[in-house]
Amino acid sequence: MGGTASPDESGRTGPFAAQGLRATLAAMPDDGEVTMHDCEPPDPADPELPARVREALAEYRRLLAEHGPTWGEDPIPYVREIETSAYLMGGMEFWSALQRAAAARRPGATDAELREVIAGLDIDEIIRDVLDGRVLDNLAALRLTPDGVSLEAVTQVRLPGTVPRTPLLLDSSRDEAVTVEVDGEPHRVPPRGARIVPVRADSRIVVDGTAVSLDALSRPAAKARLRLRAGVPCRWSVAGENGQGWYPDGVPRRLDAHRMPYFHGDDLVLDVPAEPLTVRVTRGMEYRTAELVVTPEAGRETLVELTPQRLYDAAARGWYGGDMHVHMNWAGDTVGTPAHAAAVQHGEDLHVLNLVAGNVASERVYDREALDHWAGADLPWSDAAHVARLGVEYRNDLLGHLYAFGVTAPPGRYHTGFLGTADWPPNAEGCAELRRLGAVLGYSHPFHMPIGEDDPPEAALRGGRDCSAREIVVDAALGLVDSLDVLNHSSVQAAAVVYRRLVGAGNALAVTAGTDAMLSFQRRGSQSSPPGWARVYARVDGPLTAAAFADAIRRGRTFATTGPWLELDVDGHGPGDALDLAPGDTVAVTARTIGPEVLELELRTADGVLAKDSPPELTAELTVGEPTYVVAVATGPPHLRSMHSAGVYAHTSPVYIDVAGRRVARPADVRWCLDYLDGLERLIRAEAQRDDERQLADHLDLIAQARDVYRSRLADA
Repeated sequence: MGGTASPDESGRTGPFAAQGLRATLAAMPDDGEVTMHDCEPPDPADPELPARVREALAEYRRLLAEHGPTWGEDPIPYVREIETSAYLMGGMEFWSALQRAAAARRPGATDAELREVIAGLDIDEIIRDVLDGRVLDNLAALRLTPDGVSLEAVTQVRLPGTVPRTPLLLDSSRDEAVTVEVDGEPHRVPPRGARIVPVRADSRIVVDGTAVSLDALSRPAAKARLRLRAGVPCRWSVAGENGQGWYPDGVPRRLDAHRMPYFHGDDLVLDVPAEPLTVRVTRGMEYRTAELVVTPEAGRETLVELTPQRLYDAAARGWYGGDMHVHMNWAGDTVGTPAHAAAVQHGEDLHVLNLVAGNVASERVYDREALDHWAGADLPWSDAAHVARLGVEYRNDLLGHLYAFGVTAPPGRYHTGFLGTADWPPNAEGCAELRRLGAVLGYSHPFHMPIGEDDPPEAALRGGRDCSAREIVVDAALGLVDSLDVLNHSSVQAAAVVYRRLVGAGNALAVTAGTDAMLSFQRRGSQSSPPGWARVYARVDGPLTAAAFADAIRRGRTFATTGPWLELDVDGHGPGDALDLAPGDTVAVTARTIGPEVLELELRTADGVLAKDSPPELTAELTVGEPTYVVAVATGPPHLRSMHSAGVYAHTSPVYIDVAGRRVARPADVRWCLDYLDGLERLIRAEAQRDDERQLADHLDLIAQARDVYRSRLADA
């Protein structure tokens, strides 16, 4: 059977988008059902992986088996969040519950004291409290009430010869402890407590001397097979009526931010139930999604031929899209491999993939061995339209995290400030080393809370050790960084506000995008979504190479997007260009967009909004007075094509409008940066971990250098 389908761009989520596949605990034995870490096929991208890379991957599998998804990392707050990611998919509800629980245990505690409390919290109880009675597809619940016992579950389909397994939440509302026996092993649940334990559909569970029926966990179905064919590598989703995902053997069982199951490849075969299934196929943001409902015949193979249609072809216009911040491994519920990265990049038609080596909360730098081997070289699956490189995530949780793309060799330092070590040297020293190694650099996931257009700098400095890009105002002034990831998994709105302040203050920064997608996670919201769900498009002269792409970022010839194409034209000039005009000159400014999800287009200058209207095109005239810049912004509500909870977003780098040779340095933005530096100094004095006063002096000297730069711009304005 073959089929074609009309693209569905309604933006609906539908019942199967709101749910997803069943995940199982890594500790459970393999007996026919694929566990979360049993999906490591031979690596076709490089069948003879370097010995040290093979050894590192084996070590990661050992850490996963021994410690679960944290891989034994120091239990700082975001490592504790990793423990819950398979169930809560991240989100503010987790962080709010964590803070409430910690504050209740130690009222009035400092941030440092709260971190200590969080390290000791019972995560099973946190998960129970956040779910607040909800039952997930991958977490059944056994309610232990004073009146008895009841099992609640999203019933999963099982094929012949398989025994479904699931984590089971033991949720007690009893005032006394209760023991639940699972396959002969006792599990003590404290009064009004919770425990999560692994069970099988054929497990024997006994409570209060009585066996509990597990019929609600699964139901049988006849087996059929699907063959999926598009003619090119694509992203596929196959889901039943209840949202349960189906996958080929040996692939990670990933869910995206919409909890939609997905996998990559072409001409793939998978076992499925002989029931109605929704098959969807796309190939990244330049393509629509094609969809087909099919009912395969039991015992037979059904062919589904489905090809997504293009929305736009960026490369044909000289633009190439990249994701500057992707982790192959960063703890997680599986182990990422080069084969996975190759399948994702080609399946998403992602032109540039930057796989960054970085630490989590300790000294270990994941994928460092791969960087040691491949630094400065394209990865083996690269071709004329797809470039993959190993890069670096340079990390300090107080000062901020940076991506580095195009390094020719590994750096000597990857992180500072972890496990109580000093927040020293300043990030600027890491930037300088990475620059010497040929990297293009930018701050990643810069800010986590919204920041208003008129908010004081303190709004960007709050949050403690939450990896916000606090040193960006310094490093931008000193010319140590090239970009800011305005598109990221955190607050895009806050990043855009700070970005425009920095550009308005005279800093030449490109807009970039880094998703922080992690191939070692199968269920973690936007971070288990496919790399490239947000992209920086860079205009490249000539063939695509890592060097050409990096050069385009340095020159500011970029825009970043969650999906829509966004074009900016100022009298024939695009992002990164500069026009030198005289006061009173007038220029025509146009923004154009392609993509069904855009609701509004906006043109902005250093003084604010120049014009706004509905897509696909917006034109305005700008009469020049003082030096300024022009950027275009496209926005829209939440949509299936966007993996960001805030909705649809695209933002260009500036076209600079110089006047009589002077670059923009808007006094209000310069003063904002100066006030920010005052706040940063106070923060570093109060919060930075240091071994001696010399280390503090290094931070203060750097801030003083940045102050001198901004003050000189204010004097020249």
